Amino acid sequence: MQNLTIDFIMSLDGYGAAEGWPGWWGMEGPEYLGWLEELPDKDYPLLMGATTYRVMSELTAGGEEGTDVLNGVQKYVFSSTLEEPLGWANSVLVREDAVDFVRRLKEESDRPLRTLGSVSLCRSLLRAGLVDRYRVVVFPVITGATGQERIFDGYPDVRLDLVESRTFDQRSQLLEYVPMVLERPPLG
Repeated sequence: MQNLTIDFIMSLDGYGAAEGWPGWWGMEGPEYLGWLEELPDKDYPLLMGATTYRVMSELTAGGEEGTDVLNGVQKYVFSSTLEEPLGWANSVLVREDAVDFVRRLKEESDRPLRTLGSVSLCRSLLRAGLVDRYRVVVFPVITGATGQERIFDGYPDVRLDLVESRTFDQRSQLLEYVPMVLERPPLG
């Protein structure tokens, strides 16, 4: 069975995007972009929802730095609103239940899987116990007034065991965890 890694970028206050801010909040320094280029899993199949698909396909088509690597990657897009054919290369539209599809894909895939954004998709995969790694890059901004897409709202309680950390460009922090969904908070 293949591993599944959830990938998020976020502001310090937990938002995945913010109105009026550029991609990566304008803080995608050379170390961070270099790390993206060198990631061993950069060409692993991606799982994403319709909103993330729309945003990322537009960024890639517009030449946003660091996104061109995604063109050659296999993408599974979970949506009931998008129509075929999808315009972004190597994208497959999936209309069936995401949890069932990903469970089967983890068993059948010849490569590990990862997500790209897609807050509600990731929440459902985590709840279903399908997530093996949780990777977050925290950018040093607080977007309380303009923040959109609070990442952790509606999540279950989760214990996270840190397995990797790194600082990029003396400002952004990578945190990688092994998650364990809790049925109830630990007894103190």
